Amino acid sequence: MKFPEHKKRTLNNPGLRNHKQFGKWLCVVAAGLFLLFIVRFAYISIFKDVKNHNLVTAAQQRYTQSRVITAERGKIYDANGNVLAQDTSKYTVYAVLDKNQKTVSGKPLYVTNKKRTAKILAEYLNISEKKIYKALNPKKKLYQVQFGTAGANISVSKMEEIKARHLTGIHFTKTPARQYPEGEFARQLLGSTSVKTNSKTGQSKLVGQIGLEQYFNKQLQGQDGLKKSKNDVYGYQLSDSSSKGKSAKNGNNITLTLNNTVQHQLENLVTSANKSAKPEAMTAVVMEAKTGKIVAATQRPTMNSKSPSWTNALIQDTYEPGSTMKVIALASAIDSGNFNPNATYDSGTWQMGGGKITDWNTSGWGNITYKEAFYRSSNVGFAHIEQNMGSKTWMKYLKKFGFLRATKVYGMSGESSGTTTFKGALEQANTAYGQGITVNTMQMMQAFSAVANNGKMMRPYIVSKITNSNNKVIKRIKPKVVGHPISSSAAKQTRKYMEGVIYNKVGTGQLYKVKGYRIAGKTGTAQIGSAHGYEQGSNSYIYSFVGFAPAKNPKYIIYITMRKPTSLNGAAEKTISSITTPLIKTLLAKQKSTNAKKQGVVKVPNVIGQDVQSAQEQLTKKHLQVTVVGNGKKVRQQSIAADSSLVINNRIILVTNGKLTMPDITGWSQADVSQLAQMMKLQVNYSGNGYVTKQSIKANTVLKKNQKLSVKFKEK
Repeated sequence: MKFPEHKKRTLNNPGLRNHKQFGKWLCVVAAGLFLLFIVRFAYISIFKDVKNHNLVTAAQQRYTQSRVITAERGKIYDANGNVLAQDTSKYTVYAVLDKNQKTVSGKPLYVTNKKRTAKILAEYLNISEKKIYKALNPKKKLYQVQFGTAGANISVSKMEEIKARHLTGIHFTKTPARQYPEGEFARQLLGSTSVKTNSKTGQSKLVGQIGLEQYFNKQLQGQDGLKKSKNDVYGYQLSDSSSKGKSAKNGNNITLTLNNTVQHQLENLVTSANKSAKPEAMTAVVMEAKTGKIVAATQRPTMNSKSPSWTNALIQDTYEPGSTMKVIALASAIDSGNFNPNATYDSGTWQMGGGKITDWNTSGWGNITYKEAFYRSSNVGFAHIEQNMGSKTWMKYLKKFGFLRATKVYGMSGESSGTTTFKGALEQANTAYGQGITVNTMQMMQAFSAVANNGKMMRPYIVSKITNSNNKVIKRIKPKVVGHPISSSAAKQTRKYMEGVIYNKVGTGQLYKVKGYRIAGKTGTAQIGSAHGYEQGSNSYIYSFVGFAPAKNPKYIIYITMRKPTSLNGAAEKTISSITTPLIKTLLAKQKSTNAKKQGVVKVPNVIGQDVQSAQEQLTKKHLQVTVVGNGKKVRQQSIAADSSLVINNRIILVTNGKLTMPDITGWSQADVSQLAQMMKLQVNYSGNGYVTKQSIKANTVLKKNQKLSVKFKEK
C-alpha cells in the first residue's frame, strides 16, 4: 500500500530571521566591547594613564594633605635689644543667634542669655551695654552678628578674659597682627602693617604699609613653608608615610640705633610740650655728631592722635627752615672767605631786588657788626652776607651741604628733596636766612653734622644691623661720610659764633642755657609759605632750635621744630627749651660719667624671674641704685636690658609680679621718671628742670594704667 508523499515545509517568517541576526551581532558587539575593556584595562594597568591624567599622581593628590606653614615676621629692636615690633594675633568677637546651632549632645552654641551677654561684653568692648543688646536683637533673622570696630582688633589677653566669663554663643575669629610693645615709641618710623589674604589659598599674612615695616617688608616677611603628608580616606596620616615639604624661613630682624632711655625721655618731653603749646606739628631728633647715628627721634601728631599723621615727617615733609639756616650760610661765608665779623651794616630793613627785607625787630638795632647779626638773628645782615658771597657761590655751598637732593637715609622711603626758585637777587638773598627754600629734617641734620664734626658731613642712619632668625648678621650699617663742604677751621669758627647766640647778652638763645654745661646753638623762626604767599597771624610760624652739646667738641646734635603753636605760655623758646635742657643734661651727664669713670661701668645682669631679694643683692653689689615697684616675690621686668653697660650709681627699676604701688621719686632725674612712666604706663606732665621735688601721686598709692602723674623738678 502506498502512502501519498508529503512535501517538506520551508521557514519563510522574516521577523524570526532578523531576531537571529540581531542575536549574532549582539554577541559580536559584546565580545568586542569585552575585548576592548580588557585591552583598555591592561593599558591603564600598565601605563597608569587616562586621557593624559596620571592616575598615580591623582591618587597621591587625593590622599596627600598639603598645609602652608606661615613664616614668622621678623622683629624690630632698639639699640638696647628691646622689642619694638613683633608678631601677635588679634581677634574679632561675634555672637551666634541661630538657635539651630547646637553640639552633638544638644548643648546650645548660640546666645542664650542676651542681657547677661550684653552686660559682660560692655565691660571689655568700647561700646555700651544698650548697643550690644540691640545688636543681639536684630529686626531681621540673622545667623550671627558682630559689633563693628569695637569688637575687632581684640588682644589675646582680652580675648582670654572674655572667654573666661563662659558666655554661650560668643566666639572669636583670629587674624595675624603686629604688636608694638613700647606704644608711641617712634611709631611713624616703625610704621604699620595690614593683613593681606590670598584669594586662592585663603592664607593671611602681614604686609608693611608705611615706615620701616614697608621699607623692609621683603626682609621682615620671610618665606612660607609647606608640609605634605599621605592620609587615609578619613584624613588621618598613614603610619607608614613620612611628612615632606619645605620648612618655613622666618623673616630677618632689624636692629635700630635708637637708645631706649633717651627715646623715652624725648617722647615724654615732646608729649608734655605738645599738650601745653598745642602746635599743629612737632619734630625732634637727637643724633651723634661724629657718626650720624640717630639716638632718638619723634614727631607729633602721632598715628594715635585725634588727627593722626601717617607720614614720616622727618623725611617726607618739607618746610622753610628759617634762621637755623643761618648756621649753614655763616659756615659757607667763612669757608669761602666772605665773612668779616667786625664789618658793620644798617639793620632793620633793606630795599633790594624790587622788594624789602625786614628784621624781626623792624626798627633794627642801628649800625651793628655781622657777628652781632648772627647773635641777634638779623635777616638784613644775612642778606648782605649772601650778596657778599654771590649767588653762585652760595648755591654751590647749598649743594655741597646736601640740600635740594635726597639724603637717602637707609630705612626711610618717600623722601621729599626740597625746592627753591632761586631767581632774582631778593629770592636768592632770602634763602640765606631760610626763606624761599624748602628742606626736610634729615637734610638739616646731615648739614649740621658738617659744622659739628669739623667739616666732615655724616649721613644720618637709624638702622644699625639686619640679622636672620639665627641671629647671624646679614648686613651691618656703618657711619658714612658723604662730603666735606667746609674746612675744619670754618666749622670751629661757626660753632664759636653759635656759642654767642646762647651766652652773649644780645643773643636770641639765652633760654637754652644748660646749667653746668656749655653748648652751641641757633634759634629759628620761619614764616609758613602757602599758595597765596606767606600765612598771616600771630602764631603762623615754624619755631626751631638746633643745639650742639657740648660746644667745644660736640657729641650730640639736637634739632626741634614746632609748627603753629596755638597755646604758648610765654616765648616759643621757653616751650622748646623745656625739651632740650633736660635732654642735654641727661646726655652730657651720662657722657661725663662715662669719660670720668670708665672703670665704673658695669654690665647689667638678667634678673627677670629671680626672687626680689637675690636680684637686689646682685645689682647692689654692682653699685647700682635699685628701686623695686610692687609687692611680689619675683621680678618680671627690669628697666635696663640685660648685657647693657651702665655707669655705677645709676638707677635700675625692677617691677615685680604683685600689686604695683607708686615709689617715692623725690630726687629722681627726669630720665629715671621717664623710665618709670613707660614701665607703669603713666601719663606724665613735667614742669621745671633738674630733680624731682614734688609728685602728684603719693608714695605707696596703688597705680592704675594710664594714670596721670604730674612732676615738678628743681635745680639742686
